Amino acid sequence: MSDRQTKHKTADQEPVISVRGLVNRFGDNVVHDNLNLDVLPGEILGIVGGSGSGKSVLLRSIVGLKRPDEGRVEVFGQALDSLDSQQRSQMERRFGVLFQRGALFSSLNLQENIALPLIEHARLSRSDAEYLARVKLSLVGLPASAALQSPESLSGGMVKRAALARALALDPDVLFLDEPTAGLDPISAAAFDELLVTLRDALRFSVFLVTHDLDTLYSSCDRVAVISQKRVLAAGTLDEIAATQDDWVQAYFHGPRGRAAQQAASTHHLQE
Repeated sequence: MSDRQTKHKTADQEPVISVRGLVNRFGDNVVHDNLNLDVLPGEILGIVGGSGSGKSVLLRSIVGLKRPDEGRVEVFGQALDSLDSQQRSQMERRFGVLFQRGALFSSLNLQENIALPLIEHARLSRSDAEYLARVKLSLVGLPASAALQSPESLSGGMVKRAALARALALDPDVLFLDEPTAGLDPISAAAFDELLVTLRDALRFSVFLVTHDLDTLYSSCDRVAVISQKRVLAAGTLDEIAATQDDWVQAYFHGPRGRAAQQAASTHHLQE
């Protein structure tokens, strides 16, 4: 087990996110049934599961975009559904969200995309917001020239970095990422994974990361939670999860791609 997988997990940590007894339904379709999950301070928690297991629905329930049918979601010790509108707005400022397709506004350049939440939520002047937007773009490794480019003119990797810069605009305490490396080539995906760990270590936020990318799990995540059978089947370090006696888990982590990802991660750690 690597140092990275253990350094953020201690027995006395209070979770920054606590989900208990979560039930989500869409009509007669029950997506989650008595799901329990914790996200610990400063960790990168990877969320995996088969298609239709409700990974993205879980993310939406935690950030307040989907009201649970039953159960309780607490963030920083507070139940979201108990907050009034002002408290809810203050809480949401502590979240940064990167959706799968980036969700940048095509009518705005990158600088304007990132400045928007700073103007709307932090009440900054346009000039101050645009200055900070350029700082955020630099933080995620984009050149100064990218600030005035439109999203449609960028490569997939640059779009994901720009969307990450916007997610970090308000200096969140928790970053939510939905398939951040989907559609990226292996080199761009690996660079994004490395950037995420670097930023987490520097800025000390927690990460809730929905992914199917085994390379991302092995290179970035401190713990992994497996959603199966409408609940969290197992949560722990990669070593602990890989040892779980479940057919889906065994096929996922011990198939050819799982072995290749594990070998690549081991080689990378030896080189560090």
